[in-house]
Amino acid sequence: METIKDLKKKLKESRPEEWDVIPDIDLYMDQVISYMTRQHIGLEMDGDEENLTSAMINNYIKSGLLPRAKGKKYNREHICYLTAICLLKQVLSVNEAGVLLSNQMEHRDIRDFYDNYNQVLDEEYNKVADEISDSATGEELAQTALRLAVSSYAQKLACKKILEEIMPHDGEE
Repeated sequence: METIKDLKKKLKESRPEEWDVIPDIDLYMDQVISYMTRQHIGLEMDGDEENLTSAMINNYIKSGLLPRAKGKKYNREHICYLTAICLLKQVLSVNEAGVLLSNQMEHRDIRDFYDNYNQVLDEEYNKVADEISDSATGEELAQTALRLAVSSYAQKLACKKILEEIMPHDGEE
């Protein structure tokens, strides 16, 4: 039950750094990767399959998901993009994440996007934490897991259909 309490606490309390707290100095790749463990709870949890590597960051740049580094250094903007990308990549393809980020950035700057992302993340993490009872029986936990799995699937289906709808089609920009 301790792991359930720990998860619930992380969902309630662990949040990406606010814009003004993210370093405004340029960072090298290894510093970015280290910093990202503070930005995304999936990267800080022991034994989880989520990770971030320099090859992944380079692929995000090549695919246009992440802006190019300035020389070999990454800035606050890169941290903000990577914060969202690390989460989005858990449920979306690189192409789908790109469509979503592109659409989100169409009429806002990176700070506005990042603030909005953090607000949505806060709301959704709190909703999930409220679904979890740290004093539930095994049967109740199994029922919660079932509800969360079905909800995740339904949300993923809806998200993918919405992304198809907003995706630019040939000849459109």
